Amino acid sequence: MIKHITLLLLFFSLSMSAQDIFGNWQTINDKGEKKSTVKIYEENGVVYGKIIKINDQSKVNALCTKCEGDDNNKPILGLIIIKDAVKDGKYYKGGTILDPQNGNTYKLRLAINDKGQLQVRGYLGFIYSTQYWEKVK
Repeated sequence: MIKHITLLLLFFSLSMSAQDIFGNWQTINDKGEKKSTVKIYEENGVVYGKIIKINDQSKVNALCTKCEGDDNNKPILGLIIIKDAVKDGKYYKGGTILDPQNGNTYKLRLAINDKGQLQVRGYLGFIYSTQYWEKVK
């Protein structure tokens, strides 16, 4: 009986950790290219995501020349691209995501799908684009 309860608790804790958006994620763009690693973390109940690795070594020192405001001309490596998302049911939303390639900022929704991927959806009005990022092990 105790073994069954222990196994059940272990399974439950593993399934809960599989649903966690926090940690390092391999970004995969709409063309299926692995571009960077983003660390998603929480501060005071608010979610952020920071680029911690750029896969293309020729772009490691690139600046966000198309970004506006405080992010203009900042290094892309280390740039916080996910800002101000908060948990709302099964989603994290209410924040924004920055595309350093074009400098555009989009409304954001994050969720873990049934494959354990991070569904990253950026909205511009009613139009949206979705990427599926993979957890870095």
